[in-house]
Amino acid sequence: MRELTYVEATLEALDSAMARDPSIFVVGEGIGERGGNFNTTVGLYDKYGPERLCDTPISERGFVGMCAGAAMTGTRPVVDFMFLDFILDAFGELVNQIAKMQYMSSGRLKMPILLRGAIGIGHSAATHHSGSYYPIFAHLPGFRVVVPAIPSDAKGLFTTALQSDDPVLFLEHKSLLFNRGEVPEGEYAIPFGQARIAREGSDCTLVAIGSMVDKSVAVCDKLAEDGVSAEVIDPRTIAPLDMETILESVSKTGRLLIVDETFQPCGVGAEIAAQVIDQGFDDLDAPIRRLNGAHVPTPYSPPLELAIVPEPDDIEQSVRDLLAE
Repeated sequence: MRELTYVEATLEALDSAMARDPSIFVVGEGIGERGGNFNTTVGLYDKYGPERLCDTPISERGFVGMCAGAAMTGTRPVVDFMFLDFILDAFGELVNQIAKMQYMSSGRLKMPILLRGAIGIGHSAATHHSGSYYPIFAHLPGFRVVVPAIPSDAKGLFTTALQSDDPVLFLEHKSLLFNRGEVPEGEYAIPFGQARIAREGSDCTLVAIGSMVDKSVAVCDKLAEDGVSAEVIDPRTIAPLDMETILESVSKTGRLLIVDETFQPCGVGAEIAAQVIDQGFDDLDAPIRRLNGAHVPTPYSPPLELAIVPEPDDIEQSVRDLLAE
């Protein structure tokens, strides 16, 4: 099977959908002739022109509100935020309009809007360009929250997002954007709420999110040399969250470690742990453990960046500690 980068995979999905559906258009800063800060729209301006690849000024609340109105009329806007931190300037439109419109209209109005942006710590992007925020959006009713970890999932989930009548947050960790992987040709869609078993095992379960998936798989491959059999679950979507796959894994292994770059307080790991306690307590042979990034603003310094993000050594030690419980 051919290999594509993560960005190339989403670009292929977007190009195919735009060719098929003239109601899809893209807005954002630098997404026109320049092709986006991360090459997310490269080449599309020449194919579809300025009416469907609309460069905007730095006015997030304005163009998000515009796209909310456009979605209500039946078009399918794609908003490319470059860095997801910039979405915060449009928080009122997102929470009070986009997330609630289908309910407020008793289902008469749909909200088929895709909101994408780069997330995560790395590359000295500092505190205004390193946020992830998916625990916030998963907390709000109305949003679908998607965090793919590999190129093939990025393409399949992006295709699903472009077909959804609900607002979708499509979050792309910037450390993954140029990773390569096998990607099927042609169109295919991956359903929301369907986790991926990234690695099978029987001694403990790791639920890893986004950039933590590949790190966790690599650590578990290393631990296998010492006879440790660890399973890695990639949720792929945070809302909806596939608890069934997680619970099935925990019932097999009896141990659970949640590995997530985002902050621990009120995070996705806390929600997963609470649901496992509620629905799978009798299957646990040890306390649930969480490994998160430090609860601090993101520093600019590369050594300090490394100090606040879970690294392979941290994951390995957390697994060994869990197995010793």
